[in-house]
Amino acid sequence: MKTRLYRRKWMLTLPLILLFAGSCTKENNNSSGGNTITDVVSGNASFSLLKTAVVKAGLATTLSGSGTFTVFAPDDNAFQTSGISASTIGSLSSDQLKNILLYHTLTSKIMSADVPAGPNASVKAANGGELFVTKNSSGVFVNGVKVTQADVPASNGVIHVINRVLLPPAGNLVQVTQSDTGFSYLVAAVLRASQGSTNVAQVLSGNGPFTVFAPTNQAFRNAGFSSEAAINAADPNTLAAILTYHVIGARVFSSDLVNGAMVTTLNGGKVTIGLTNGATVKGNSNKTASAIIATNIMATNGVVHVIDQVLLP
Repeated sequence: MKTRLYRRKWMLTLPLILLFAGSCTKENNNSSGGNTITDVVSGNASFSLLKTAVVKAGLATTLSGSGTFTVFAPDDNAFQTSGISASTIGSLSSDQLKNILLYHTLTSKIMSADVPAGPNASVKAANGGELFVTKNSSGVFVNGVKVTQADVPASNGVIHVINRVLLPPAGNLVQVTQSDTGFSYLVAAVLRASQGSTNVAQVLSGNGPFTVFAPTNQAFRNAGFSSEAAINAADPNTLAAILTYHVIGARVFSSDLVNGAMVTTLNGGKVTIGLTNGATVKGNSNKTASAIIATNIMATNGVVHVIDQVLLP
């Protein structure tokens, strides 16, 4: 499930990883020669998929040129964990790849020691999108994704190796869930709930930020909603109470979750976070905790974590 969701998000959002050097300020260490970012990526076997993407995107010359960049670089394991193969890269256009790579890039050099403590300090990516960085006792994170090797030097910037591919948001929280058929029951529930006294769709389309624990279609079936028709026959206000129990009024990445924390949701109830045996979240009336099976799916107004049970207040 996790791989399928990540692969679908890759194909749907199609923005990218490295950088664009248009209006960057030159510094003394900026040089078109020496060990540039392109040289580092090309010379490291663990960056073979990244190299393929960079070449197809037409960014190799840019990354060899003047400018000062910070690149959050997924290694091959990161691509594979995110469900992205060489054939996936081959199916994308150069413009699509360029957009994705730009989302992984800052047009200034930021060493790990200079990363804001945050949590989740906003920084602008080279494609104009927003990244959220955090430095704490567990390390450095970007959009909740861990930096596994920091401060890899290059003559025109610095590389931080990460363990996931960063995928730009496909829209707001409602649009993100609508873009994936794996959330069709959730979308149906949001639309039905919005026919009652609380317009849940309007809330989740608002400024936020919000964090949504998003149940899969199977999670809804397991909770007694056998079909989307059953959801459409449910009481809207009951659905609204359940759905707002899945929403936190803040941007909470997986790296922000704290074991044993009781977190207040939009409906005023609390859910309990667990990190002992993988990441979990438990509702007050659930007999067992729900596994968090995919994390850190970006939206313009928040973040989505996928869960395998419906949370019950």
